[in-house]
Amino acid sequence: MQVSDFNYNLPPELIAKEPVTPRDSSRLMVIDRKTGKISHKKFTDLPSLIPQNAVLVFNNSKVLKARLFGNIASYQKEVEILLTKEIEKNIWECLAKPGKKLKENTQINFKNKLKGLITKENTDGSKIIKFPEVKNLHDTIDEIGETPLPPYLKGSKATPEQYQTIYANPSGSVAAPTAGLHFTPNIFSELKKRGIETHFVTLHVGRGTFEPVKTDNIEEHKMHSEWFTINEETATALNKAKSEGKEIIAVGTTSVRVLESATDINGKLKPKSGETTIFIYPSYDWKFVDHMLTNFHLPKSTLLMLISSFASKELIERAYQEAIREKYRFFSFGDSMLIL
Repeated sequence: MQVSDFNYNLPPELIAKEPVTPRDSSRLMVIDRKTGKISHKKFTDLPSLIPQNAVLVFNNSKVLKARLFGNIASYQKEVEILLTKEIEKNIWECLAKPGKKLKENTQINFKNKLKGLITKENTDGSKIIKFPEVKNLHDTIDEIGETPLPPYLKGSKATPEQYQTIYANPSGSVAAPTAGLHFTPNIFSELKKRGIETHFVTLHVGRGTFEPVKTDNIEEHKMHSEWFTINEETATALNKAKSEGKEIIAVGTTSVRVLESATDINGKLKPKSGETTIFIYPSYDWKFVDHMLTNFHLPKSTLLMLISSFASKELIERAYQEAIREKYRFFSFGDSMLIL
């Protein structure tokens, strides 16, 4: 399949630049894969739309203020680092501007509160930066850094808190798992009243989720790895739910990636921590996820390919065209889609 097969034309005014208030006042498109029916609801309708025996799985990763600005001795202007992945303690993969100035062995001073040393330049243009031992590096980064909003949100007045799910913890993502942004205490309360289970996994969103596909043939695209974990208690609970005939609803594509990465060939979820490079596109053999809640994704993105695999390419195309006609709000701060 070609990247161009997953393109669509989106009127710029439908890109949601600001979040809605309250969070759960967004719209919700509901797609029935069996019948092909598309219906239009509000996100506050979600608890009543979820099957009674369903289980919701969320990605609880918190967005780190991963944009760091600093200075180097050989350059008069400010330099910028975008941390994309924690390799090991105090060592991160990053993107750097200007890349040509930030060579190996370059030391960067970040607001006189943190220093970093470029230790390696990778062939893909990224770099490795090492920080000194500090009491809590994540806290220091959050103190001096800025939230890395996507380029299409340039000029947004959104606060860092609005680009964070209400249940976010631990930190490590460079982009929000945005399907979870719609959830409020009231929604969780309604889910609890209906007896719907909720569980949490972690995937630290990095380049793998938002990196554009640069090959014409999508099968040649290589995903950057992202760190994830699912603990034994959660894996046991979800396997039990599955064995009892309950339906698993993944909240967001990152939760999907965790569940599908940690499921063995027999359809059993394993407690697991590590890296995933899973790339889901049409023809993928689904193992664990029964339903999905997700936002509306960018043209030609791996996320659009993923949901096109879960429903069908034709149904997703029809749903997106209807969303455009009905003036749904797209992308991170946009409306939501429940695929049943």
